Amino acid sequence: MQMQTKRVAIITGGASGIGMAITERFVADGIHTIIVGRDAEKLNQAKNKLGNLCYPYEFDLNQLSDIPVLIKKIKEEHGQIDILVNNAGINMKRDFMETSDEAFQQIITTNVNAVFAISREVISYMLPNKKGSVLNISSMAAQYGMPRVIAYSASKSAIDGMTRAMAVELSPMGIRINAIAPGFIETAMTAVALNSDPERKHKAISRTPIGHMGQPLDVAEAALFLSSDAAKFITGVILPVDGGNSIGF
Repeated sequence: MQMQTKRVAIITGGASGIGMAITERFVADGIHTIIVGRDAEKLNQAKNKLGNLCYPYEFDLNQLSDIPVLIKKIKEEHGQIDILVNNAGINMKRDFMETSDEAFQQIITTNVNAVFAISREVISYMLPNKKGSVLNISSMAAQYGMPRVIAYSASKSAIDGMTRAMAVELSPMGIRINAIAPGFIETAMTAVALNSDPERKHKAISRTPIGHMGQPLDVAEAALFLSSDAAKFITGVILPVDGGNSIGF
């Protein structure tokens, strides 16, 4: 049996929700997985649960000017970066007219600017090897219009555009860029959003042909595939993992 070479991944927001599911799946596949987040307690819990292949780095991605230092440190400590999963993101449920410039910008900074900055820094280390995979986490909010999430919708639409533009520019140099657009997945974040709004929850499930919400593992399996050599001819794709929600009626 051929020994698999070492693989190193960075997952932002990798200590909770969908990010944690991706981290678990990557570690189970033998990938050295670095998780970046602001919550030291969650990071340490993930480390304790997943063991030696999980490496927590406490960092606030809104500190854009410090991102190059973080990525340089990771590269020096781990020798390589093969995979980046841009999972960290924030949402804000607020009426359009109640959304201030500051609140809108806060979402854009975390969900777009930080994704761009960390991708640029990671890719600078991937280019010499002419190989690497960047996976962005998009949303159904970029697929169709949803009320009360104007900033989030704008940010995830930007992610889809960046994914395509990056793929066209970087794929000739061996760097694949893809995205996953999760549908309604059972996480703590969606529980808060939907359990307090039964009408919205019913609408979400009723237009999902599979008829129920997804599990974080469903997204994690797709993330592992798109980040692996099994997907070596796939780039610029925004893959809905949504039980058919984006095409449901």
